[in-house]
Amino acid sequence: MIPATADFSKRLDQTADDTEALLAKLLSDTLLPDEIVRPKRLMEAMRYSSLNGGKRLRPFLVVESSAVFGVPREAALLVGAALECIHCYSLIHDDLPAMDNSDLRRGRPTLHKKTDDATAILAGDGLLTLAFDIVTRDEIHNDATVRLLLTRALARASGIGGMVGGQILDLAGEGRFGDREPVDVARLQQMKTGALLRYGCIAGAILGQSTPSEYQALDDYGRALGEAFQIADDLLDVEGDAAALGKQTGQDAALGKTTFVTQLGIDGAKQRVRDLLARADSALSIFGTKGDTLRAAARFVAERKS
Repeated sequence: MIPATADFSKRLDQTADDTEALLAKLLSDTLLPDEIVRPKRLMEAMRYSSLNGGKRLRPFLVVESSAVFGVPREAALLVGAALECIHCYSLIHDDLPAMDNSDLRRGRPTLHKKTDDATAILAGDGLLTLAFDIVTRDEIHNDATVRLLLTRALARASGIGGMVGGQILDLAGEGRFGDREPVDVARLQQMKTGALLRYGCIAGAILGQSTPSEYQALDDYGRALGEAFQIADDLLDVEGDAAALGKQTGQDAALGKTTFVTQLGIDGAKQRVRDLLARADSALSIFGTKGDTLRAAARFVAERKS
């Protein structure tokens, strides 16, 4: 049975609060060993784009997938914070004039509008690099192999064959580099958006030193959830309210993007989400009631309004 909405919301909010506090600590002015100085402008920019915003869904997935295996919450939160740093860096760079040229993010001016392009680029670089500092820390797990696997998986989710590769395929589909290139929307979004969401799910399996079948179950769940998230995002860009979203709507059409909605239509996209929810639920069957919060997370992703 899926947890009551109030219970799920409480868990989501608690993880968001815990992640916020941890990120504030990680992004403080306190120097780490081997650091020379933390420049004020850089730190302020990194904090502006990382704190006081977002549902922290990706850290939540790390925490809840880890909870299935009884992983200490503090360790899961650190991995979640590393993942959130990658996500926030990607948003900073995605908003830049050379990418999506967005003015608003989470209801506030995007970082390059608040400061300038150079500061935004370097703040993104700083968050990307910090993520790998965090995910390698000894307190995450006493087995160095576990930390290595977490780090490698994060690099692949965020890099060439993951998010960054998906971003350039997206731009190519818009015709940024000449003629529009054909777009396989499912593959593109599996890379650009889905890869980090999937990482949030498999990170728990890695931390929990799962069996191969348990890892595969969370992998399958993560892939279904990632696609459902993107379809919901595409639908919100067409049907959503800009005030609730905290960013402009209609951006996909304005940029000529190929999306699930342009390929499937609104009704087809909504049916695809329903199919993905069923797939996510089936993948979690191996965990019994331990997977209930993750089931609720898939439904939350599919039905979100912001």
